[in-house]
Amino acid sequence: MTASPMSSVRRRTFGVLTVAVDGNSRSRAFDQLLLALILLNVAAVVAESVEPLGTRYHSMFRLFEIFSVVVFSCEYVLRVWACVEDPRYSHPVKGRLRYAVSPLALIDLLAILPFYLSFITTDLRILRILRVFRLLRMAKIARYSQTLQIFGRVLVATRLQLLLTLILMGVLLLLSSSLMYAVEQQAQPEAFSSIPAAMWWAIATLTTVGYGDIYPVTAWGKIFGSLVAIFGIGMFALPTAVLGAAFLEELRSVQKDTICPHCGKAITRGHRKQET
Repeated sequence: MTASPMSSVRRRTFGVLTVAVDGNSRSRAFDQLLLALILLNVAAVVAESVEPLGTRYHSMFRLFEIFSVVVFSCEYVLRVWACVEDPRYSHPVKGRLRYAVSPLALIDLLAILPFYLSFITTDLRILRILRVFRLLRMAKIARYSQTLQIFGRVLVATRLQLLLTLILMGVLLLLSSSLMYAVEQQAQPEAFSSIPAAMWWAIATLTTVGYGDIYPVTAWGKIFGSLVAIFGIGMFALPTAVLGAAFLEELRSVQKDTICPHCGKAITRGHRKQET
């Protein structure tokens, strides 16, 4: 059965919008242009925050913002339209809705949403916040970076372990804050006026930052503070070890997929497709 012209255009559009594979020059060129535009947007947001540059070149920044939003909006609409070519989103309605709530699609939407929200509000403070939210466009780089994609897979694979370490850190934070409040409250009623106030000391100590603005002065407080600092080093090493081990495992998995076990040469995606 011959495909309709619209279906053929949609298939070609999907091929261009998909992250480039070997031999797809159009998709690779599109990825490079979008990546360059994203980096230019980040540079524009940073430069615009410098008062002399923001005032002098305000109109140029505004025109570049409009141009970028038009490009990103067209990209978003085309991705939603062409996503049905992916078997996961093949249904014309439910498939597009499912794609619209996927992480990468939400990032694409958040990249353009602040511009349109600026027409709704007239509060200058909110407008300044929305301008900063334009930095979310930097998150779109994850679509074109294999390294960031690996990082995302590692976070998903270790989410339970990271959640466990986060809970343990929260328990240690609450426990150390409560005990330090009980020990130091009478000696320093202003610095350790409450458990939430003592949490600032606990965070600075557990993370080994040690700002020095709040510190124990009693003998028991110093002893307990030393123990908290030692526990903090070990506690914050846990997520580092979890992520490090997961990264090594993921890199080995990627290497197995790209290196031929017989000849030791790299296997391109095109070759794997031919073999299957």
